[in-house]
Amino acid sequence: MKNYNKLIIYTDGGARGNPGPAGIGAVIKNKDGKLIDTVSEYIGKTTNNQAEYRAVIAALDKIKDCEAEELNFFLDSELVVKQLNGEYRVKNQELAPLFVKIYNTTMKYKKVTFRHVRRELNKEADKLVNEAIDRAKASV
Repeated sequence: MKNYNKLIIYTDGGARGNPGPAGIGAVIKNKDGKLIDTVSEYIGKTTNNQAEYRAVIAALDKIKDCEAEELNFFLDSELVVKQLNGEYRVKNQELAPLFVKIYNTTMKYKKVTFRHVRRELNKEADKLVNEAIDRAKASV
């Protein structure tokens, strides 16, 4: 992936049931809104919140070789956004290591923001989540 100064990243994670079959999705764009890459992956049986965190981690893995200075994440999970912004403590033992991984990975960037958006503004990432779960169900 070539170098970009600023990336705009929409992520989503979802489970059908909680826990249930889950998928993650991410849409990575440059500062002008041009699509750079996507993630659409089935992650097995997990909770909605775990899937939300794993979607952020997958996006960070996807851009790890990119020399971006600024990352702007948009998620439709208000809980995860508030946890990543330090407004809420992460009390769940299964989410804590995922939080730490995101925190440590984002330390290399000059600026990282996590913002909450309404679900209808996160349709692209949501679609990738559902496609991943549907692909997994079709292959069984």
